[in-house]
Amino acid sequence: MRAFFNLAVASATAFFAQTIAAPMPIVVSPGGKGDLIITQQNTVNHTFHGLSQNMTIKEYNPLKISLVNNFGGGQLNVYVSGNDPSGAVVMLSADGTWYRPDAAGSEVPVPIAGNVALPMNAQGQTTEFTLPDYISSGRIWIAEGELQFFAVLAGDGTSQLVEPAAANPSDPSAAVNWGFVELTNTEEGGIYANISFVDFVGLVMGMTLTLGTGETQEVKGLQQDSLATICQELRDQAAADGQPWDKLCVTDANGNPLRILAPNLYQSIDPTAQANYYDDYIEQVWQKYTNEDLIINTQAAAGNVACRVNGDELTCAGDNRGYPRPAVADIWGCNSGPFGIQDIDNDVHRAIVPRLCAAFFRTTLLLDGGNVQPSMASDSYYTVDPTNHYSRILHKHEIDGKGYTFSYDDVNPDGENQAGVVAGLQPQVLQLTVGGFPS
Repeated sequence: MRAFFNLAVASATAFFAQTIAAPMPIVVSPGGKGDLIITQQNTVNHTFHGLSQNMTIKEYNPLKISLVNNFGGGQLNVYVSGNDPSGAVVMLSADGTWYRPDAAGSEVPVPIAGNVALPMNAQGQTTEFTLPDYISSGRIWIAEGELQFFAVLAGDGTSQLVEPAAANPSDPSAAVNWGFVELTNTEEGGIYANISFVDFVGLVMGMTLTLGTGETQEVKGLQQDSLATICQELRDQAAADGQPWDKLCVTDANGNPLRILAPNLYQSIDPTAQANYYDDYIEQVWQKYTNEDLIINTQAAAGNVACRVNGDELTCAGDNRGYPRPAVADIWGCNSGPFGIQDIDNDVHRAIVPRLCAAFFRTTLLLDGGNVQPSMASDSYYTVDPTNHYSRILHKHEIDGKGYTFSYDDVNPDGENQAGVVAGLQPQVLQLTVGGFPS
């Protein structure tokens, strides 16, 4: 899932399977359009949430994208995808205008026909372009080589964009080294952009935002050339605890790392992976909070809320429903089981879900002081097993410790922030440092 931008998507065409079968460890073997797997994680649909024909459109405040090439590999290409202010699916054309993918009614994916690959200048140089309008649910993709995008008929009769899928070893783009940053830039809300490792780690990037006030914000991202080191540390962790952390690394045919999958994405390949990983921990949490309160600091929502285990559910004061025991997939994804949010849920429930899942994800509920969530400093995260060693290792190799490694990495006590976010009104320049900042 995307850390901030949960795209509205139509149900996938039944022609394509939803569960990926792959050899272990994962070695890519790129295929054709018949090997595409369409899920909500790799599609962009029309949303039609923005403008009606009678609404007045104010003048667009141009957003410049600046790309600094610190990458030592081959030719880099840039792609931009998202929704324009009307909600239509768009990509950026090389001529600076929006290209609108059109499947022409085809239920079988058709390659994008537009010129949507923008070549970057050589290492040590900067490439700049300006987005033609506001954008939401957007991504700026950087690839060493060329990515393949497709259009296919959506359930509502429009065309949906099919993006490269990081977890599919047979995706047509599987052998390409690529990564992206996510952004939304609207007239009312300004810009919100992040470096996301929620699903995977790919080509290393950092970013700097300059606002109209002159203020700058910076997220440096991972250390340069850190993928091989992270893969080795995941192998070391697998050797230490017998869990398949080493399987998260995706390589080319020569064994060179291309990307590292997050555990929640790896479960699309092996749904049984680590199925019982948290069982003992959850039992200890249930026993502890049967006899004492777990305090969830909802911060601005409702202050401190007391919770207790009652039977097989954790229930919280003022909440409209309880929380059954989570499965490992619920903890990894933070969007299913007890952590799924429904339309009927009240503000207390909506505030507790991210804080409770973050506490499970970081394994802080049984630590001294863990009875108040969130309250503990980031150096207490991932310190006891079981825990998410993917996130632990990634944060270790982030230059400034910032970058979403799961969807609620922005849950922190007041004064701390592990989320790799830049945001503000009247953005002027979003600069991406491709290949990473010097450590």
